[in-house]
Amino acid sequence: MRRTRVLIFAKPPRMGLAKTRLAAGLGRTEARRIAHFTLARTMRAVRSSGLDVALYLAPDCALGGTWPPHLPRFSQGSGTLTERLGKGLADSPNGPVLFIGTDAPDISATLLRQAVRALQRNDAVFGPADDGGFWLFGVNKRPGLPSLFDNVRWSGPHARADVQANLPSSFRLTLLETLQDLDEEPDWRRWNANKLR
Repeated sequence: MRRTRVLIFAKPPRMGLAKTRLAAGLGRTEARRIAHFTLARTMRAVRSSGLDVALYLAPDCALGGTWPPHLPRFSQGSGTLTERLGKGLADSPNGPVLFIGTDAPDISATLLRQAVRALQRNDAVFGPADDGGFWLFGVNKRPGLPSLFDNVRWSGPHARADVQANLPSSFRLTLLETLQDLDEEPDWRRWNANKLR
């Protein structure tokens, strides 16, 4: 089987660019701090995983930022999230591909390696988020694969179900552990409260 490719879809942790929904409740300075925090945890997880990683960055001016120098950088391109994820999939060779963002602070190298193993026995894998979205999506790319991200209601409780509905009915699918995404102020407060238990 071909080596798994991990695509990290990220924005630089700048005020007004990353974590805009979080900033609406916590303020731009705190949102920027949290964006740094979740990005650092994501980078630590992928670095420890030993997997083949590529950064898909937005906006294009972020390509010259202070990212880990050993990671290849690509533009997410323009358009909707559907179009940008589709570009990442189109750019990838056939074989196992994982998509992750930088919103789930509990991501780990162990979970990423679990996703790789899951794709050795299945056609697709989700790391569900507790808000109805997902912190990871993986698929074994092959010729003739349909558009996987069309008509997805992003940033809402139906995102994972919508992507799953786009998968061929014959696909074997498995789920990883459910994690929490940090998108809005209540998410951050709940994540902190859970860590204090």
